[in-house]
Amino acid sequence: MQTATGVLAHLRPADKPLHPHGTVHLAVLRRHPGATTGAAFLDEGGSDEVVVRLSRAVGLPEPVPDINGLAVRVPTSGGEHADLLLATTGHGRWTRFLLAPRTRLPDGFFNTLLPYRTPTGPVWLGAQLVDEATWQLMWTRSGTDWTSFATLELIVESDRDPMLSFDPTRSTPPGLEIYGWHRRLRARAYATARRSRSRGSEDPRHE
Repeated sequence: MQTATGVLAHLRPADKPLHPHGTVHLAVLRRHPGATTGAAFLDEGGSDEVVVRLSRAVGLPEPVPDINGLAVRVPTSGGEHADLLLATTGHGRWTRFLLAPRTRLPDGFFNTLLPYRTPTGPVWLGAQLVDEATWQLMWTRSGTDWTSFATLELIVESDRDPMLSFDPTRSTPPGLEIYGWHRRLRARAYATARRSRSRGSEDPRHE
């Protein structure tokens, strides 16, 4: 991941090296209770206003196949936030670990690819569009089927900066933790991406 990000940053130094163009939406995340993962974000009900960004990894125009990306910014305690990043993959127990290019945004099944740690073991998060503006969010363990835990409803396209950037290694939703190897793997790639930008903003919304 770091190598690919570095190459794209060199070729496209003034832009985001990955997911250079996207649409930003204000949305409502509605979580329903019932899971038993030990992670409050998955187990407990609640409703949050969130920010969503939809984009294509390389920025290729439709209908050229590209990896679609779904980023969700979730508010946490103390006025902070946590970011979730998902990309198009297969849906099956093995194909979920393989990136899957799609011809149209936001087609396809999305997941986090790398697991989060919970008190009861690692979990992966997934998402799929179920109508024009509603997503179903799911979680799974290795070798098990996907279980729904929330809906994500896009309310309106936002005029916020479409260069808004997300970093899932900095903070996580309640009860979900980043594994140390996961943080090391991704943090360097995100640092490379931030250095490639000419914007130089210190605003955490743009990091």
